[in-house]
Amino acid sequence: MHPTPPRASRTNLWFAILIALIVISLLAGLGMRSPNPPDEPRFVLAARHMVETGQWLLPHRGSELYAEKPATFMWIQAATYKVIGDWNLSFLVPSLLAALLTLWLTWDMSRRLWNRQIARYAVVGLFVCIQFGLMAKRAQIDMVLVAMTTLALWGLVRHLLLGPNWWALALAAFAAGAGTVTKGVGFLPLLMLLPWLAWRWRHPQAVGPGRSWGWWLLLPAFLAGTAIWLGPLVIALLQNPEPHLQAYAKELLFKQTGTRYANAWHHHQPLWYYLQVMATLWLPGSLLVPWLLPAWWRRCRRADPRYILLLGWALLVLLFFSASPGKREVYILPMLPALAVAAAPLLPGLLRRTSVRWLLLLYVLLLAIATLVVGYGALHGDGWAQRNAIKRAIDPWVLPQIGWWLIGFGAASLLLVAVLRLRRAGLAVVLSTVLLWSMYGLGAMPALDPYSSASLLMDKVRERIGPDAQLGMVAWREQNLLQTHPQATDFGFKRPVAEQWEDAARWVTADPQRRWLFVLDKAMTPCADRSQVIDIGSANRNNWQLLPGTALHADCVAKTHGVVVGGDEAVENSGD
Repeated sequence: MHPTPPRASRTNLWFAILIALIVISLLAGLGMRSPNPPDEPRFVLAARHMVETGQWLLPHRGSELYAEKPATFMWIQAATYKVIGDWNLSFLVPSLLAALLTLWLTWDMSRRLWNRQIARYAVVGLFVCIQFGLMAKRAQIDMVLVAMTTLALWGLVRHLLLGPNWWALALAAFAAGAGTVTKGVGFLPLLMLLPWLAWRWRHPQAVGPGRSWGWWLLLPAFLAGTAIWLGPLVIALLQNPEPHLQAYAKELLFKQTGTRYANAWHHHQPLWYYLQVMATLWLPGSLLVPWLLPAWWRRCRRADPRYILLLGWALLVLLFFSASPGKREVYILPMLPALAVAAAPLLPGLLRRTSVRWLLLLYVLLLAIATLVVGYGALHGDGWAQRNAIKRAIDPWVLPQIGWWLIGFGAASLLLVAVLRLRRAGLAVVLSTVLLWSMYGLGAMPALDPYSSASLLMDKVRERIGPDAQLGMVAWREQNLLQTHPQATDFGFKRPVAEQWEDAARWVTADPQRRWLFVLDKAMTPCADRSQVIDIGSANRNNWQLLPGTALHADCVAKTHGVVVGGDEAVENSGD
């Protein structure tokens, strides 16, 4: 064996240290906060229901079936809780592990397509993009979906560019199937076959997988992936033809997939929306676009299949999501690892350019100045921070705490700029990103958590009604129900508020001395004795009230059919 050159050993050591810092920054804050809206509380509610009832097939949001997403992600969270035993710790673990898996797959894909040096650039290039770190530290489906789509891309690349490798193809199809029953767009990696077919048509003599029976693995492997969730669901539908189960399957398989894509009823955005997302949430990587696009174009014109497949697939995904009227910034996140792999071979050359170094150093400098300004405003209780604190009912004493964390980050980033200077601008970007996610996890999120998670408000509710009282909820939000211990009684989430009041009145009448109702202020019924209504507080830009059971006139509710001030429209528009 040949000994490793000293310079290579030092490079490996420094890269290992850098990877350790990246992992530590993603771990920072784990277990230090509760689920925050909009998405985290509903997933944890469903996962907790599975654990407590033993019914894992159909996720529930309170007393209602939750038919907006497949159960796969909630299964992962519930299984993580069974291992760890603490919800505040376990609910974030799936996203963390998915982020680490995505980083490894990005490294290995780049290593196989180019070399280890290029693979290092791919990993750090992916990590520094803001949206990647943000989703790695949130318990949403999207980071797990990205891990599955990247695994599928990894298998396709190994088969189409480095193969034939039929087992890698089968793994890719299985991952795409599993991704589809995690979030409906998990099949998108298979679109990579389209640019590959176009390239093979132009280069029929190229080495690679040709005609073979192995291609038949695609469909059964994909179906096997979808069977993780669809299999149990189909069996349940065949054995139990109850209407509520049929309605659940119809809602999820049709309305929440095809209808949501072709005729979305919310999150409407213009055609160019994702260009704005990439320009902002993919910073600082998006700063390199003026150099990357021409270089990519030249390599595609030379018919380099690595770029044709990676960039062609990313373009197809962008077109796919842009064609739908409903758009959210997280939808295009699966593109990011593929673009990081495609950009990695160009980064060593770009980082030798003085103009690129200045641009990256300016990014760190502006980020530091911005956090210093916001932190200073938070310390002195004025400006943007103060206005947002008032809007979200955040106690004044919290702002200085957050302000010091922001100032610490800004000062440390300025120190990086001063020490590393222009020569190591790329390293300054990576280390400032490590500091950013460490500050976010250890400082900002724990300080804001009592307000974002509504735990402070629900503590006030428990204190006000006493330990022996029972709580019911009308026009509630998921974070409010999640923070009740024991879990409060609800009367439906998506049901019309009028029907919720009817059930609430019957529930209260059974024991009016011990039962209370937690109600959104806009949904309060005129059948309540207003003199006894308690304004208990605000959370997530909503105002909440408590109603003693003795203050609700049940006969009035029955006569008015639960008509409330503002009606359902007011409740729907008051969401977070």
